[in-house]
Amino acid sequence: MKVYHNPRCSKSRLALEYLSDRNIDYDVVEYLKNDLSYEELNSVLQKLNMSAYQLIRRNEAIFKSEFKGVSEGDKDWISVLLEHPKLIERPIIELGDKAVIGRPAEEIEKLLV
Repeated sequence: MKVYHNPRCSKSRLALEYLSDRNIDYDVVEYLKNDLSYEELNSVLQKLNMSAYQLIRRNEAIFKSEFKGVSEGDKDWISVLLEHPKLIERPIIELGDKAVIGRPAEEIEKLLV
């Protein structure tokens, strides 16, 4: 299991706690410190069954100042997310060919069934 994690995010920390409490092994990817590749993010999106636009945190200041009002088809949103990884919704939990956004942490159960 892989967790795309932001240590400053309480929901992300709760997801790690959820996994640890259940003795589930996981690897942490701190995507704000270690850049994701285009291919890696695209793969995660496929596993989530989401578009890059759906993965955007729209309440972030950078989104409001630079991208508000830009529609889904107007940009290469994967490139935007790679340039501004703070915009990536978190935490993302990946297992095999599936992934979920772990908000709330109970969403992780969808990967375990």
